[in-house]
Parts: sequence; structure tokens; C-alpha cells
Amino acid sequence: MADWFALERDIRAILKQPEWDDGSIGPVLVRLAWHSSGTYSKKDGTGGSDGATMRHAPESTDGANAGLEKARAMLEPLKKKYPAVSRGDLWTLAGVVAVEAMGGPRSPWYPGRTDKEKPKAAEVPPNGRLPDASQGAPHIRDVFYRMGFNDRDIVALSGAHSLGRCHTDRSGYSGPWTHTPTRFSNQYFRLLVKEKWTKKKWDGPEQYEDPSGELMMLPSDLALIWDPKFKVVVEEYAEDKDTFFKDFSSAFGKLLELGVRRSSAKL
Repeated sequence: MADWFALERDIRAILKQPEWDDGSIGPVLVRLAWHSSGTYSKKDGTGGSDGATMRHAPESTDGANAGLEKARAMLEPLKKKYPAVSRGDLWTLAGVVAVEAMGGPRSPWYPGRTDKEKPKAAEVPPNGRLPDASQGAPHIRDVFYRMGFNDRDIVALSGAHSLGRCHTDRSGYSGPWTHTPTRFSNQYFRLLVKEKWTKKKWDGPEQYEDPSGELMMLPSDLALIWDPKFKVVVEEYAEDKDTFFKDFSSAFGKLLELGVRRSSAKL
């Protein structure tokens, strides 16, 4: 039986790493939890965090997961310390703990995922199931509706971009979304609404910058204010942090549960 409280304490203890982006690995652990879960398809029940299949091709080669091998490696010492804990549980719990440690809400989380060491080909989701940052609202809806989310969930989960930054050697994009990339807040939405975003003049993929040139948004971010249905929710979250936190907690918890099959009751 795993000591989940001790594991949570150990996850919190490794979050601050001065040599990593902005001094914390919290954002990349949230991305790991998100991407390991966001491959789920309600059409055939494949994908999701159960199995920890991101370790296997073709999922491991998906461009959307570039750089996440580093996040997985950072958690391996904890896997060795807690051998009874599956990687699927470790990755998702780390995301939940990281959000909370960075000032965000606690999301519902339950253990019980198992790891597939030699999965069948059909058990590893194909590339292309994760959101493409270069795309607009139709693509975003296709991806999230496939998982069973609605428009409000989509905007709430996009609020994870209050954390972290992009890298040219991973996604090809560059820069942080907010002024506080290691603090979970509704700043992402406030910036979307208040700032004037213009195309960045550079040799990289299309992205947008604020007047200072210090912050960036992706085409998929701006789609949230270009689409009128999404924009209503963006504006609500920009004005009401508590509502955003409540909705994110629920949607993120739902995301982490997608595709999880347990042999015993939730703990």
C-alpha cells in the first residue's frame, strides 16, 4: 500500500529547481499530466493516462510531447522510492500537486492506474490527438469534444497556460504566456482580454506578442477570444478568479480520469 501523503510531500519537495525554467518544474509536470491524459477518445475508449503509454511509440514521438521525456525522468527517483505506485498515478498526481503548490485549486484525483510495459499497438494512441497550437476554434473543439468536454471545459483547461513557457527546441514557439509563469492564476485570461496581441516578426512559427514583446500567445490561445462562444467564458474568468478555479478543478480532475479502468473501488 502506497503512502500517498508521503509521496505528495516528496513531489512538493522537488518542485523548486533553480536550474529549470523560472526556477520550478511545476509547469512541466502539469503539462506531463495533461498530455498523458489528453489522448483519450470517447469513440473507442482508447488513450488517457492509464498505462503510462507516453513511454512507447508512437505516442512518445508525438511532437506535442517534445521535452516531456525530461519531466518523466525527473519523477523516476520517486517511482523507485515508491515502487507500488504506477507511473500513470505518479504523473497525474504530480500535476495535481504542482497546480496546488503554485497557488491553484486542488483537483479531484484517485489512484488505481496501471502501467503497460509491453502494450499492444492498439493500446498506444496515435499521434495527432493532442491540441495543435497553430490551429483555431474548429480544431480545438474537435480535440476536446472527442474527449467529452464542452466549450466551458475547453476554456477552463486552456487556463493551464497561466503556467510555464514555450521553447524553440521543443514546440518551436518561444516565451511565457504570463508575467508569473510559476503562479497559477487567472492572469492568462486577463491578458487575453486586455492586451493588444500582434503577430511576432521572427523566423519561427506564427505566434503573437504583447506591446512589450515579453509575453506571447499562440494561435490556439487567441482563438479563445476570436470565437464568440469561447470569448464569453474568457471574459468571465478574467473577472472572476474563483469561478475559474472551481471550473478548472472540475475539468482537470475529469481530464485525469479519462480512460482509467480500475479493478477496485476508488480510494
